[in-house]
Amino acid sequence: MATRAYTKYQLLLFLGILSTFGPFVMDMYLSAFPMMAEHFGVPSPMVQLSLTSCTFGLGAGQLVFGTLSDRLGRKMPLLLSLVMFMLSTLGCVFSPAIMVFVACRFVQGLSASGGIVLSRSIAADLYGGRTLANMLAIVGMINGVATVASPVCGGIMTEDAGWRGIFWFLFAFGFVLTVCTLKFSETLPKERRQNLALRDVVGRYVKVIRNRSYIGSVAQYVLALVLLFVNLSSAPFIVQLHYHLSPAAFSLVFAVNAVALAVSAGMTAKFRTMTDALGLASKGALMFSVLLVAAFVVGCGFWVYECLIFCIYLMIGISITSSNVLAMDSERGNAGIASAILGGMAYVVGGVVAPFVGMGGDIMMNTALLFTGVSLCSYVLWRFTLPR
Repeated sequence: MATRAYTKYQLLLFLGILSTFGPFVMDMYLSAFPMMAEHFGVPSPMVQLSLTSCTFGLGAGQLVFGTLSDRLGRKMPLLLSLVMFMLSTLGCVFSPAIMVFVACRFVQGLSASGGIVLSRSIAADLYGGRTLANMLAIVGMINGVATVASPVCGGIMTEDAGWRGIFWFLFAFGFVLTVCTLKFSETLPKERRQNLALRDVVGRYVKVIRNRSYIGSVAQYVLALVLLFVNLSSAPFIVQLHYHLSPAAFSLVFAVNAVALAVSAGMTAKFRTMTDALGLASKGALMFSVLLVAAFVVGCGFWVYECLIFCIYLMIGISITSSNVLAMDSERGNAGIASAILGGMAYVVGGVVAPFVGMGGDIMMNTALLFTGVSLCSYVLWRFTLPR
Protein backbone atom coordinates (compact mmCIF):
# COMPACT_ATOMS: atom_id res chain seq x y z
CA MET A 1 0.00 0.00 0.00
CA ALA A 2 1.57 3.27 -1.07
CA THR A 3 1.53 6.45 0.95
CA ARG A 4 -0.34 9.40 -0.58
CA ALA A 5 1.56 12.15 1.22
CA TYR A 6 5.09 10.73 0.92
CA THR A 7 7.16 9.60 -2.02
CA LYS A 8 9.38 6.54 -1.57
CA TYR A 9 12.38 8.72 -0.72
CA GLN A 10 10.41 10.91 1.68
CA LEU A 11 9.13 7.75 3.36
CA LEU A 12 12.68 6.43 3.62
CA LEU A 13 13.80 9.67 5.29
CA PHE A 14 10.79 9.59 7.62
CA LEU A 15 11.49 5.99 8.68
CA GLY A 16 15.16 6.79 9.17
CA ILE A 17 14.34 9.73 11.42
CA LEU A 18 11.87 7.62 13.41
CA SER A 19 14.65 5.09 14.03
CA THR A 20 16.88 7.83 15.49
CA PHE A 21 14.86 7.94 18.71
CA GLY A 22 17.34 5.41 20.13
CA PRO A 23 20.53 7.48 19.80
CA PHE A 24 18.75 10.76 20.54
CA VAL A 25 17.24 9.70 23.87
CA MET A 26 20.27 7.63 24.95
CA ASP A 27 23.38 9.39 23.59
CA MET A 28 22.57 13.09 23.49
CA TYR A 29 22.79 13.73 27.22
CA LEU A 30 25.82 11.55 28.05
CA SER A 31 28.24 14.49 28.25
CA ALA A 32 25.86 16.22 30.69
CA PHE A 33 26.17 13.47 33.35
CA PRO A 34 28.59 15.41 35.59
CA MET A 35 26.47 18.57 35.37
CA MET A 36 23.29 16.65 36.19
CA ALA A 37 24.92 14.89 39.16
CA GLU A 38 25.88 18.31 40.51
CA HIS A 39 22.41 19.75 39.84
CA PHE A 40 20.55 16.97 41.63
CA GLY A 41 23.22 16.63 44.33
CA VAL A 42 23.72 12.90 43.76
CA PRO A 43 26.67 10.62 42.89
CA SER A 44 27.20 9.80 39.21
CA PRO A 45 25.78 6.22 39.43
CA MET A 46 22.38 7.75 40.24
CA VAL A 47 22.47 9.70 36.98
CA GLN A 48 23.54 6.53 35.15
CA LEU A 49 20.37 4.92 36.53
CA SER A 50 18.39 7.23 34.23
CA LEU A 51 20.14 5.64 31.24
CA THR A 52 19.26 2.16 32.50
CA SER A 53 15.61 3.10 33.10
CA CYS A 54 15.39 4.58 29.60
CA THR A 55 16.88 1.40 28.15
CA PHE A 56 14.27 -0.75 29.89
CA GLY A 57 11.56 1.60 28.65
CA LEU A 58 12.83 1.30 25.09
CA GLY A 59 12.66 -2.49 25.40
CA ALA A 60 9.26 -2.80 27.08
CA GLY A 61 7.64 -0.20 24.86
CA GLN A 62 8.50 -2.04 21.66
CA LEU A 63 6.53 -5.05 22.89
CA VAL A 64 3.55 -2.78 23.61
CA PHE A 65 3.54 -0.66 20.45
CA GLY A 66 4.53 -3.51 18.15
CA THR A 67 1.56 -5.60 19.31
CA LEU A 68 -0.83 -2.64 19.21
CA SER A 69 0.21 -1.78 15.67
CA ASP A 70 -0.67 -5.24 14.34
CA ARG A 71 -4.16 -4.73 15.78
CA LEU A 72 -4.81 -0.99 15.22
CA GLY A 73 -2.57 -0.19 12.27
CA ARG A 74 0.66 1.79 12.34
CA LYS A 75 -0.51 5.41 12.41
CA MET A 76 -2.54 5.65 15.64
CA PRO A 77 0.01 3.84 17.88
CA LEU A 78 2.73 6.06 16.40
CA LEU A 79 0.78 9.23 17.23
CA LEU A 80 0.09 7.94 20.75
CA SER A 81 3.77 7.22 21.32
CA LEU A 82 4.78 10.70 20.12
CA VAL A 83 2.32 12.48 22.42
CA MET A 84 3.57 10.38 25.35
CA PHE A 85 7.13 11.23 24.38
CA MET A 86 6.50 14.96 24.45
CA LEU A 87 4.75 14.81 27.84
CA SER A 88 7.47 12.64 29.43
CA THR A 89 10.16 14.95 28.04
CA LEU A 90 8.48 17.90 29.76
CA GLY A 91 8.52 15.76 32.92
CA CYS A 92 12.31 15.38 32.55
CA VAL A 93 12.77 19.13 32.15
CA PHE A 94 10.81 19.99 35.30
CA SER A 95 11.91 17.04 37.49
CA PRO A 96 12.50 18.26 41.07
CA ALA A 97 14.54 15.21 42.14
CA ILE A 98 16.67 12.52 40.55
CA MET A 99 14.18 9.67 41.10
CA VAL A 100 11.42 11.70 39.43
CA PHE A 101 13.82 12.24 36.52
CA VAL A 102 14.61 8.49 36.40
CA ALA A 103 10.89 7.67 36.30
CA CYS A 104 10.27 10.21 33.52
CA ARG A 105 13.17 8.73 31.59
CA PHE A 106 11.53 5.31 31.76
CA VAL A 107 8.33 6.74 30.25
CA GLN A 108 10.38 8.66 27.71
CA GLY A 109 12.10 5.45 26.62
CA LEU A 110 8.77 3.59 26.60
CA SER A 111 7.22 6.15 24.27
CA ALA A 112 10.32 6.65 22.09
CA SER A 113 10.26 2.93 21.34
CA GLY A 114 7.14 3.45 19.24
CA GLY A 115 9.12 5.20 16.54
CA ILE A 116 11.84 2.54 16.57
CA VAL A 117 9.57 -0.49 16.38
CA LEU A 118 7.16 1.04 13.85
CA SER A 119 9.91 2.17 11.49
CA ARG A 120 10.75 -1.51 10.97
CA SER A 121 7.11 -2.62 10.77
CA ILE A 122 6.22 0.02 8.16
CA ALA A 123 9.21 -0.97 6.02
CA ALA A 124 8.19 -4.65 6.24
CA ASP A 125 4.58 -3.72 5.30
CA LEU A 126 5.76 -2.21 2.04
CA TYR A 127 8.89 -4.13 1.01
CA GLY A 128 10.60 -7.52 1.20
CA GLY A 129 13.75 -9.37 0.16
CA ARG A 130 16.59 -7.34 -1.34
CA THR A 131 14.48 -4.17 -1.41
CA LEU A 132 13.84 -4.48 2.32
CA ALA A 133 17.57 -5.06 2.87
CA ASN A 134 18.41 -1.87 0.96
CA MET A 135 15.74 0.09 2.83
CA LEU A 136 16.90 -1.03 6.26
CA ALA A 137 20.54 -0.46 5.31
CA ILE A 138 19.77 3.18 4.45
CA VAL A 139 17.67 3.52 7.61
CA GLY A 140 20.67 2.15 9.49
CA MET A 141 22.89 4.80 7.88
CA ILE A 142 20.51 7.56 8.95
CA ASN A 143 20.49 6.08 12.43
CA GLY A 144 24.28 6.05 12.36
CA VAL A 145 24.40 9.71 11.36
CA ALA A 146 22.15 10.49 14.33
CA THR A 147 24.49 8.50 16.55
CA VAL A 148 27.33 10.68 15.27
CA ALA A 149 25.45 13.94 15.68
CA SER A 150 23.61 13.39 18.95
CA PRO A 151 26.54 13.41 21.42
CA VAL A 152 28.23 16.29 19.61
CA CYS A 153 25.05 18.37 19.56
CA GLY A 154 24.40 17.33 23.15
CA GLY A 155 27.83 18.54 24.21
CA ILE A 156 27.29 21.90 22.49
CA MET A 157 23.82 22.30 24.00
CA THR A 158 25.09 21.36 27.45
CA GLU A 159 27.66 24.16 27.31
CA ASP A 160 25.26 26.75 25.84
CA ALA A 161 21.90 25.87 27.41
CA GLY A 162 22.63 23.42 30.25
CA TRP A 163 21.32 19.88 30.42
CA ARG A 164 17.69 21.04 30.18
CA GLY A 165 18.41 22.45 26.73
CA ILE A 166 18.89 18.90 25.47
CA PHE A 167 15.42 17.89 26.62
CA TRP A 168 13.81 21.00 25.14
CA PHE A 169 15.36 19.97 21.84
CA LEU A 170 13.91 16.45 22.24
CA PHE A 171 10.48 17.97 22.91
CA ALA A 172 10.73 19.97 19.66
CA PHE A 173 11.92 16.83 17.84
CA GLY A 174 8.83 14.94 19.02
CA PHE A 175 6.55 17.81 17.96
CA VAL A 176 7.99 17.93 14.42
CA LEU A 177 7.60 14.15 14.03
CA THR A 178 4.00 14.38 15.24
CA VAL A 179 3.24 16.88 12.47
CA CYS A 180 4.95 14.62 9.91
CA THR A 181 2.98 11.60 11.12
CA LEU A 182 -0.32 13.41 10.58
CA LYS A 183 0.54 13.44 6.85
CA PHE A 184 1.46 9.77 6.87
CA SER A 185 -0.97 7.29 5.26
CA GLU A 186 -1.66 3.94 6.89
CA THR A 187 0.45 1.05 5.54
CA LEU A 188 -1.42 -1.82 7.23
CA PRO A 189 -4.94 -2.06 5.71
CA LYS A 190 -7.79 -3.28 7.89
CA GLU A 191 -8.02 -6.63 6.12
CA ARG A 192 -4.43 -7.43 7.16
CA ARG A 193 -4.82 -6.43 10.80
CA GLN A 194 -5.00 -9.03 13.53
CA ASN A 195 -8.06 -8.43 15.70
CA LEU A 196 -7.10 -11.08 18.19
CA ALA A 197 -7.95 -11.83 21.80
CA LEU A 198 -5.13 -11.86 24.36
CA ARG A 199 -4.85 -15.63 24.12
CA ASP A 200 -4.48 -15.41 20.34
CA VAL A 201 -1.87 -12.66 20.64
CA VAL A 202 0.16 -14.87 22.97
CA GLY A 203 -0.20 -17.67 20.43
CA ARG A 204 1.19 -15.39 17.72
CA TYR A 205 4.18 -14.54 19.88
CA VAL A 206 4.84 -18.24 20.50
CA LYS A 207 4.56 -18.99 16.79
CA VAL A 208 7.05 -16.25 15.90
CA ILE A 209 9.49 -17.31 18.63
CA ARG A 210 9.39 -20.91 17.35
CA ASN A 211 10.72 -19.75 13.98
CA ARG A 212 14.35 -20.87 14.32
CA SER A 213 15.65 -18.59 11.60
CA TYR A 214 13.91 -15.59 13.16
CA ILE A 215 14.99 -16.22 16.74
CA GLY A 216 18.58 -16.88 15.68
CA SER A 217 18.62 -13.51 13.91
CA VAL A 218 17.08 -11.84 16.96
CA ALA A 219 19.79 -13.33 19.17
CA GLN A 220 22.45 -11.85 16.88
CA TYR A 221 20.73 -8.45 16.98
CA VAL A 222 20.54 -8.60 20.78
CA LEU A 223 24.24 -9.44 21.10
CA ALA A 224 25.20 -6.58 18.77
CA LEU A 225 23.14 -4.12 20.83
CA VAL A 226 24.70 -5.46 24.04
CA LEU A 227 28.15 -4.60 22.64
CA LEU A 228 26.89 -1.10 21.94
CA PHE A 229 25.34 -0.65 25.40
CA VAL A 230 28.46 -1.91 27.15
CA ASN A 231 30.50 0.74 25.35
CA LEU A 232 27.90 3.44 26.06
CA SER A 233 28.14 2.70 29.77
CA SER A 234 31.93 2.50 29.96
CA ALA A 235 33.24 4.98 27.38
CA PRO A 236 32.49 8.22 29.32
CA PHE A 237 34.57 6.95 32.26
CA ILE A 238 37.39 5.35 30.25
CA VAL A 239 37.85 8.34 27.95
CA GLN A 240 37.36 11.14 30.50
CA LEU A 241 38.73 9.63 33.72
CA HIS A 242 41.42 7.21 32.54
CA TYR A 243 42.65 9.01 29.42
CA HIS A 244 41.77 12.49 30.80
CA LEU A 245 39.96 13.85 27.74
CA SER A 246 37.47 16.71 28.14
CA PRO A 247 33.68 16.26 27.70
CA ALA A 248 33.92 18.03 24.31
CA ALA A 249 36.73 15.69 23.23
CA PHE A 250 34.70 12.70 24.41
CA SER A 251 31.77 13.84 22.25
CA LEU A 252 34.11 14.04 19.26
CA VAL A 253 35.51 10.56 19.92
CA PHE A 254 31.98 9.20 20.24
CA ALA A 255 31.05 10.83 16.93
CA VAL A 256 34.06 9.33 15.14
CA ASN A 257 33.11 5.86 16.36
CA ALA A 258 29.51 6.41 15.29
CA VAL A 259 30.76 7.15 11.76
CA ALA A 260 31.98 3.55 11.70
CA LEU A 261 28.49 2.44 12.70
CA ALA A 262 26.85 4.45 9.91
CA VAL A 263 29.32 3.47 7.18
CA SER A 264 29.23 -0.24 7.97
CA ALA A 265 25.42 -0.24 8.16
CA GLY A 266 25.27 1.26 4.67
CA MET A 267 27.78 -1.25 3.31
CA THR A 268 25.89 -4.29 4.58
CA ALA A 269 23.51 -4.47 1.60
CA LYS A 270 26.55 -5.07 -0.66
CA PHE A 271 27.22 -8.52 0.84
CA ARG A 272 26.13 -11.55 -1.17
CA THR A 273 23.90 -12.69 1.69
CA MET A 274 23.05 -11.28 5.10
CA THR A 275 24.33 -14.52 6.66
CA ASP A 276 27.75 -13.85 5.13
CA ALA A 277 27.67 -10.35 6.59
CA LEU A 278 26.88 -11.74 10.05
CA GLY A 279 29.76 -14.20 9.80
CA LEU A 280 32.27 -11.47 9.04
CA ALA A 281 30.90 -9.27 11.84
CA SER A 282 30.97 -11.99 14.51
CA LYS A 283 34.51 -13.11 13.66
CA GLY A 284 35.77 -9.55 13.38
CA ALA A 285 34.22 -8.45 16.68
CA LEU A 286 35.74 -11.45 18.46
CA MET A 287 39.21 -10.77 17.04
CA PHE A 288 39.20 -7.06 17.96
CA SER A 289 37.78 -7.79 21.43
CA VAL A 290 40.61 -10.23 22.20
CA LEU A 291 43.08 -7.60 21.02
CA LEU A 292 41.42 -5.07 23.35
CA VAL A 293 41.93 -7.41 26.32
CA ALA A 294 45.61 -7.75 25.41
CA ALA A 295 45.94 -3.98 24.94
CA PHE A 296 44.52 -3.26 28.40
CA VAL A 297 46.79 -5.89 29.98
CA VAL A 298 49.91 -4.14 28.64
CA GLY A 299 48.55 -0.66 29.43
CA CYS A 300 47.85 0.71 25.95
CA GLY A 301 47.61 4.39 25.10
CA PHE A 302 44.44 6.17 24.02
CA TRP A 303 44.96 5.79 20.27
CA VAL A 304 45.33 2.01 20.45
CA TYR A 305 42.11 1.84 22.49
CA GLU A 306 40.30 4.12 20.06
CA CYS A 307 41.41 2.22 16.94
CA LEU A 308 40.15 -1.07 18.39
CA ILE A 309 36.82 0.44 19.48
CA PHE A 310 36.41 1.96 16.00
CA CYS A 311 36.91 -1.47 14.42
CA ILE A 312 34.46 -3.07 16.85
CA TYR A 313 31.90 -0.42 15.89
CA LEU A 314 32.36 -1.36 12.23
CA MET A 315 31.45 -4.95 13.12
CA ILE A 316 28.49 -3.84 15.26
CA GLY A 317 27.03 -1.84 12.35
CA ILE A 318 27.20 -4.83 10.01
CA SER A 319 25.72 -7.17 12.62
CA ILE A 320 22.82 -4.88 13.56
CA THR A 321 21.77 -4.30 9.95
CA SER A 322 22.14 -7.86 8.66
CA SER A 323 20.39 -9.47 11.65
CA ASN A 324 17.62 -6.85 11.40
CA VAL A 325 17.00 -7.73 7.74
CA LEU A 326 17.09 -11.50 8.35
CA ALA A 327 14.67 -11.28 11.27
CA MET A 328 12.10 -8.99 9.64
CA ASP A 329 12.18 -10.77 6.28
CA SER A 330 11.51 -14.14 7.93
CA GLU A 331 8.32 -12.90 9.65
CA ARG A 332 6.78 -10.30 7.33
CA GLY A 333 3.29 -11.67 8.05
CA ASN A 334 3.70 -10.75 11.73
CA ALA A 335 5.81 -7.62 11.25
CA GLY A 336 4.59 -5.77 14.34
CA ILE A 337 5.17 -8.68 16.72
CA ALA A 338 8.46 -9.58 15.02
CA SER A 339 9.73 -6.01 15.33
CA ALA A 340 8.55 -5.83 18.95
CA ILE A 341 10.41 -8.96 20.01
CA LEU A 342 13.51 -7.90 18.05
CA GLY A 343 13.82 -4.49 19.68
CA GLY A 344 12.31 -5.37 23.04
CA MET A 345 14.71 -8.20 23.80
CA ALA A 346 17.72 -6.18 22.63
CA TYR A 347 17.08 -3.19 24.87
CA VAL A 348 16.01 -5.21 27.91
CA VAL A 349 19.06 -7.50 27.73
CA GLY A 350 21.28 -4.49 27.07
CA GLY A 351 19.86 -2.73 30.12
CA VAL A 352 20.56 -5.78 32.28
CA VAL A 353 24.12 -6.34 31.04
CA ALA A 354 25.36 -2.72 30.94
CA PRO A 355 25.52 -2.23 34.76
CA PHE A 356 27.97 -5.15 35.03
CA VAL A 357 30.59 -2.93 33.38
CA GLY A 358 31.22 -1.09 36.64
CA MET A 359 31.32 -4.12 38.94
CA GLY A 360 34.62 -5.05 40.54
CA GLY A 361 36.19 -1.64 40.06
CA ASP A 362 38.20 -2.33 36.85
CA ILE A 363 35.86 -0.83 34.27
CA MET A 364 38.38 -1.16 31.42
CA MET A 365 39.02 -4.88 31.79
CA ASN A 366 35.34 -5.55 32.49
CA THR A 367 34.49 -3.84 29.21
CA ALA A 368 37.05 -5.82 27.21
CA LEU A 369 36.01 -9.15 28.76
CA LEU A 370 32.32 -8.45 28.15
CA PHE A 371 33.12 -7.58 24.53
CA THR A 372 35.00 -10.87 24.17
CA GLY A 373 32.30 -13.01 25.79
CA VAL A 374 29.45 -11.45 23.79
CA SER A 375 31.40 -11.68 20.51
CA LEU A 376 32.19 -15.34 21.19
CA CYS A 377 28.48 -16.05 21.71
CA SER A 378 27.73 -14.27 18.43
CA TYR A 379 30.27 -16.37 16.54
CA VAL A 380 28.97 -19.63 18.02
CA LEU A 381 25.39 -18.67 17.08
CA TRP A 382 26.40 -17.84 13.54
CA ARG A 383 28.45 -21.02 13.20
CA PHE A 384 25.82 -23.46 14.45
CA THR A 385 22.31 -21.95 14.15
CA LEU A 386 21.92 -19.79 11.05
CA PRO A 387 21.43 -21.48 7.67
CA ARG A 388 24.18 -21.08 5.04
